[in-house]
Amino acid sequence: MRTAFIEALCELAARDPRVWLVTGDLGFSVLERFAERFPERFLNAGVAEQNMTGVAAGLALSDCVVFTYSIANFPTLRCLEQIRNDVCYHRANVKIVAVGGGFTYASSGYTHHGLEDLSVLSSLPEMTVVAPGDPHEARLATRAITERKGPCYLRLGKAGEPVVHAAPPAFELGRAICVRQGDDATLISTGGMLKAAVDAHQELLAQGIRARVLSMHTVKPLDASAILEAAAETGAIVTLEEHNVHGGLGSAVADVLALAGAGIPFGKIAAPDRFWHTAGSQAHFRGLAGNPAEMVVRLLKNRLSLPAARPREKKGLAA
Repeated sequence: MRTAFIEALCELAARDPRVWLVTGDLGFSVLERFAERFPERFLNAGVAEQNMTGVAAGLALSDCVVFTYSIANFPTLRCLEQIRNDVCYHRANVKIVAVGGGFTYASSGYTHHGLEDLSVLSSLPEMTVVAPGDPHEARLATRAITERKGPCYLRLGKAGEPVVHAAPPAFELGRAICVRQGDDATLISTGGMLKAAVDAHQELLAQGIRARVLSMHTVKPLDASAILEAAAETGAIVTLEEHNVHGGLGSAVADVLALAGAGIPFGKIAAPDRFWHTAGSQAHFRGLAGNPAEMVVRLLKNRLSLPAARPREKKGLAA
């Protein structure tokens, strides 16, 4: 995803002289292509993320479109006060990019886990929160947040994430992408869990369960209409995210369903609410709770009591 991001950013910077990139001493082997082409619009702020964010806010208030870039928690939690007060309060045109969302950098230990960012950044007024599901979405999201005025957060994986879409999909901030059709259940994923949702779709299909798959690349503003449409047309909803079980996509979807009075079985697949005191690969940490696709199948067939052969009539919203 980070490769798709930097390629898109270079294309945008070639057309728009307002585009800047500021890094917190990260991105080596990735950001050089931007630095070499646009040295006058590239800054390395060093390991000083608070200063990086303040500089970005100042540039943005001087009519620039500024991207900040670092790993997981460093451009977000480490400088949260600067994001809140310097960026969001002034509606500054700063685009915060965190590479390594979820367990991507889990080999470096808990300090590099990105498991609270969606919740924390979504709570800030004026902030748009985006977590693309594959490289196609990452490229399109980079373009979209550049055009969107005001603060934006872009959560990326690292490198090597699978391409899920056969071709670049229609992309609009705040509007989910229907990746697979189905009317028995709906799987809603954000970020790098899109592949797991598609895998679960295939496993369910083999058992006669047709699951819709939505890529909810924008967590804020959330596509409530797509969620309520799924609630009206399918028998259950499950969310998938590589984020703490509290406060992320699942909580946002649950809010929409509860406020609408949607009487529909609902479940979350997310990281448990705990600290992780060991290091390991992303696959290792994902596997601690079980294979995500298998978890979806088990959740739908057991806890949510979705029958393998549900009657074909549509399920409406509860009063």
